[in-house]
Parts: sequence; C-alpha cells; structure tokens
Amino acid sequence: MALFEIVREVALPPEESWRRLTDWEQHGQHVPLTRIIRTDRGFTARTGVGRLGFDDPMEIVEWSPPRFCRLEKRGRVVTGWAEVGVEPTVGGSRVTWREDLHVRGVPRWGDGLTRAAGTRMFSRVIDRLLA
Repeated sequence: MALFEIVREVALPPEESWRRLTDWEQHGQHVPLTRIIRTDRGFTARTGVGRLGFDDPMEIVEWSPPRFCRLEKRGRVVTGWAEVGVEPTVGGSRVTWREDLHVRGVPRWGDGLTRAAGTRMFSRVIDRLLA
C-alpha cells in the first residue's frame, strides 16, 4: 500500500476547515473526470467518461466533527483508507490528510508511483478546498 500524509496550516477556523474538507461533492470539482454521489454510509467517487470508468465507494467509519473522520475505501479498483484531522492553532487550523491507497493490479513495486500520484492529486484538492 502507498501511505502518504499531507499537512496544511491555514487561517481558517477549525469548523470552516472541517466544513470545506468534508463537503464531499466539492472534492469532485477538483479531480478530473470525477463526480461524487452520496450514499447511506458515505459516498462514491465515480471516475470516467460515460460507461468507461470505475467507482470508488467510501464508507465513513468514524465521524467526530469538527476534528476527525476516517473513510474506508471499499472498491474493486481502489482500496485502503483515508483520515481527515483538523486541529485548532493560534492563527486558524492545522489540517492533516492521511491516506493508505492501493490500486488493484498495481504491483507493490509500483507503490512509490501510487504514493506520488496520490500526494499530488490530494494536495491539489486540499489546497483548492481550503483556498
């Protein structure tokens, strides 16, 4: 698996950072060819064009607003987990996004590429959501 962590300190109060990071539909606005569909237990990220694509279903398994949530990825293509943490700071909040990501069919020696791609993509999403 490809474990990575992204940390940002922003001038937003923790509640606002939390609101922006857990507005799941907005994540789809910043990931190419992806839209977010809410489900009873979380949401599904649908990536692709037309019938060509895949679903990345995620279940919210821990929810403690405005501080922490954990998602379990339950897909056939993408598996792993993600955690979102928000802590207050003197000037706003510190956001920590930790994720352990695996793409089925990618061998373990490809974890470095998966980690790099995940870090780049989620850094962009987080930066845009918190802007």
